[in-house]
Amino acid sequence: MKYTYTCKKVSLNNSIKDYAEKKISKLEKYLRDDNAAVHVLFSVEKDHLCAVEVTIRDGGTLLRAQTEAPDGDMRGAVDAAVGYIERQILKNKTRLSKRLRSEGFPPPAPADDFEVAEEKEFPIVRTKRFAVKPMSAEEAILQMNLLDHSFFVFRSSEDDSLSIVYKRKSGGYGLIVTDEEE
Repeated sequence: MKYTYTCKKVSLNNSIKDYAEKKISKLEKYLRDDNAAVHVLFSVEKDHLCAVEVTIRDGGTLLRAQTEAPDGDMRGAVDAAVGYIERQILKNKTRLSKRLRSEGFPPPAPADDFEVAEEKEFPIVRTKRFAVKPMSAEEAILQMNLLDHSFFVFRSSEDDSLSIVYKRKSGGYGLIVTDEEE
């Protein structure tokens, strides 16, 4: 796996990065590509909360976890993030097995460790249709806030791409811009 580290509002020694690499490498058995890209973001939030965000891109599959730990416990935040991703994989293993190596799944964990409930279906309970109008990202954010939604789909007036604005948990807004597949 290829690792990329980013530190925001904190400087870390190599022992924390080595620890993160050791823990994340345990997820390698689930991945199909030995050259999966791993991005780890270390940061310190207000009230001395250590935050770790782990993003693993394995071909077309994207796995992501964002966790926090109190009082400078960066190792605890790394453990929580890796555990979250592993539970994500186990919970969705039937769907992900088509994309990930199916032989890489370990036998089920004992029931006393943690409970994994596998969802059989995703029932669609409502379908909405609406016209996607060209507008700027600022107009889309305004429209999203007027509707009191957490995201809004629109067509960018700049480049005519399908885009999405959303509210971030940490505050502020995010923008997703789609590209045409080549």
